[in-house]
Amino acid sequence: MHPSPVFAGPVFADPPQASGNTMANIFTPALRAAAAAACSAVAAATAQTSTDPTTLPAVTVTARGAPSVSIGGFADLPLSKAPFQASVFGAEALKDGGVHRLADLTRFDPALSDAYNAVGYTDFLAVRGFVLDQRFNYRRDGLPINAETSIPLDNKERVEVLEGISGMQAGTSAPGGLVNYVVKRPLTDPLRSATLQWQGSGSLLGVADVSQRFGNDKAFGLRLNAAYEQLEPNVRNADGQRRGLALAGDWRIAPGTLLEAEFETSHQSQPSVPGFSLLGKRVPAPVDPRINLNNQPWSLPVMFDADTASLRFTQALSRDWRWSAHLATQRLRTDDRVAFPFGCGAEGNFDRYCSDGSFDLYDFRSENERRRSDALELALHGNAQTGMLAHALSAGVLRNRFVGRFQQQAFNYVGSGNIDASIVTPADPSLTDENTNRSEGSTELFIRDAVRLSDRFGLWLGLRHTALQRASVRTDGSRATDYSQSFTSPWLAASLELGAGQMLYASLGRGSESEVAPNRSRYTNRGTALPVLQSRQFEVGIKGERENLSWNLAAFDITRPAFADVGTCDADDTCTRQADGTARHRGLEASGALRSGPWWLQGGLQWLHARRQGSATASVNGQRPPNVPALAVKLQTHYSVAAWPGLSLGADVSHESDRTVLPDDAVLRIAGYSRAGLNGQLQQRTAAGTLTWRAAIDNLFDRRAWKESPYQFGHVYLFPLAARTARVSVQAAW
Repeated sequence: MHPSPVFAGPVFADPPQASGNTMANIFTPALRAAAAAACSAVAAATAQTSTDPTTLPAVTVTARGAPSVSIGGFADLPLSKAPFQASVFGAEALKDGGVHRLADLTRFDPALSDAYNAVGYTDFLAVRGFVLDQRFNYRRDGLPINAETSIPLDNKERVEVLEGISGMQAGTSAPGGLVNYVVKRPLTDPLRSATLQWQGSGSLLGVADVSQRFGNDKAFGLRLNAAYEQLEPNVRNADGQRRGLALAGDWRIAPGTLLEAEFETSHQSQPSVPGFSLLGKRVPAPVDPRINLNNQPWSLPVMFDADTASLRFTQALSRDWRWSAHLATQRLRTDDRVAFPFGCGAEGNFDRYCSDGSFDLYDFRSENERRRSDALELALHGNAQTGMLAHALSAGVLRNRFVGRFQQQAFNYVGSGNIDASIVTPADPSLTDENTNRSEGSTELFIRDAVRLSDRFGLWLGLRHTALQRASVRTDGSRATDYSQSFTSPWLAASLELGAGQMLYASLGRGSESEVAPNRSRYTNRGTALPVLQSRQFEVGIKGERENLSWNLAAFDITRPAFADVGTCDADDTCTRQADGTARHRGLEASGALRSGPWWLQGGLQWLHARRQGSATASVNGQRPPNVPALAVKLQTHYSVAAWPGLSLGADVSHESDRTVLPDDAVLRIAGYSRAGLNGQLQQRTAAGTLTWRAAIDNLFDRRAWKESPYQFGHVYLFPLAARTARVSVQAAW
């Protein structure tokens, strides 16, 4: 048995796996059901071992699989052949790494970093130093979704992260990359699996996964995933629970004709944990990460409810051509509630806490938030030959619609709090603030062509034209905006195969973002659509892959235009939202994986030179953006113990350099930090099935540090590194 890597990077492939070890992360409808299933399977497996004379010894078949990433736009092209950078986190890798939310991936991939990741709240991810937009940078099976919610990973076959400009794959999106969640579908062979996991101070998770095909020709398939978790993190007053259920089915109507449908529902209820901040003019020493500033008697949990469904029909037209229709809908309901620390009125600083450790505390409540996303994509895919040139073509249209409806919200000052969380204040849930309803729709036309010029040369072309319409209005009917825009985002790459599994590539792409000046009286251009932000990226890289070694080196240069408010902005018609220079992120990424005998090593690093330039505010020019580390290094290793077949021991080490905390101050920084973890896995193959035991300790030395410093809502926040956390799980598959 060999462990799964925590992630499969641009040229990484999973180490050899036994053919029977393809279990995926899973759901259970109730904790007791999962526990019963796991316990019965354990009993059956241990009672019927492979020493049974009537049972043939297990034959282990190993193979090297090339990871692929569908979000890149060129079907399931192996990453070793792709002219871009991406990471693929498979279901086994997610389980081995103890990954339960998107933010956990930052422990393993140097290109990914935290960007306001609070316990009990939504996930924010930064790629190449740019924060991904939760409204536009997330996909589910390739279709756009809204990520302003809690997205469970239990029924996801893999998580794909595209690194770099995403204009070819998305109409509007922040630069840096895209995240795509790939849903588990029915398997060819039957699957029965149950897992029970304990983590932290008492979190208990039960998951189950069942896949079965029906009919004489196995034309019908179903896959059921279910989960229930009692959340008890190593943070005080942050207990909660989550549950989920997902069902996916397919019908192989005829050769070349496939109908797929799936549905997922989930619920999470857990108090969120606000960040700390600067204390006056100083960065405080890292605090006890168990402290929760949202600990008022009136604090309520944040509640996320999500229902998502999709239907996909694929029809082969010939051996080389097929068309598909893919429809998806997502409905979200959120109750966002927190005792929210924000600023220090006593000292006139509203972007940090007071020098003595106190802060202004607000009762924030935005309940019954409702978001709906609908998407329909019609696409044609195929291969063609024009003279000496071979083409892999895709073309289609994507129609996307989003509606967000909200109620009045509370954001009321209730007194002062303190960073030791010892002060009690009264509640004030009065609905005193208006919210903003949003409606938007877009139509995207796209075409992609992978041209094979010769055995060694390739040319990659992509073009996406977007027409969008957006409108917003306050919940009292004021500040209405309504505008339309259209733009085209091209992408071009060239590749050269150097032989011996090596490839050199270069690419140039553009991405787009759309904004409107706030419709408030102080703006001279209020309610006016601003020029489209056209981000550009140039990237060059080289990849290599051999039997036991894969490696990657890439350099990139991303330039993103910026807007800012210019003027005094303290009275009517004194402020103008306008272009204000650029953010330029240049970096170098390197990664690799090596297997040598019982050892397996994997790691990567990213060096990032991110700077603001050309701004009308001179103090920000030449500054590194807040919360962007200049260096990140992530390493993992596993050792297969020959004396105990099925046992592997591993460790992971990571380091991130310091981060600035303000847009215009390079002096105030949080220190860099390193952390280490240990893990082990024992797989027992029996006649009844397979048992997989996992154990791990994260932050082994219980290091205290500030892990991130997001500048969010015009405020500095500091989030501590999680305390040392242990987890133990058992998975039974039969």
